[in-house]
Amino acid sequence: MPPRTILTGAARHQPCTLVVCRGCCCGNARKLPGADHAWQLERLRAAAAEGGFQVRTTDCLGPCDQANVIVVRPSAAGRRAGGRATWIGFAMDDASTEELAEWAAAGGPGVAEPPVTLELQFISPPREGKVRSRR
Repeated sequence: MPPRTILTGAARHQPCTLVVCRGCCCGNARKLPGADHAWQLERLRAAAAEGGFQVRTTDCLGPCDQANVIVVRPSAAGRRAGGRATWIGFAMDDASTEELAEWAAAGGPGVAEPPVTLELQFISPPREGKVRSRR
């Protein structure tokens, strides 16, 4: 039987959170000149204020060749229902920004199904501590 996790205090009510990469490549107008990075962050923050989820930025999430990268972290309820963090790549256009906001407002992973078109942008998280074999 797997260990049981009990959430207490603020963790019990943690909302869905969008972690938006704004490192070396994501959010960089030199790498992605056609994307309005400032608008995207403003739109997500405005949607979060209305929809009850959180938006955070981070320096670099890793898969720079798939910029812009956003991680959708499940709420406490989503985690209890089996939801796990979902990595989204190539999130640059208005449509994916709106779909991310709608999914997070609906509860995110474990609570609400993601839009089918957004599923096409799911990416694998970078593997931590890659081990190279020596010969």
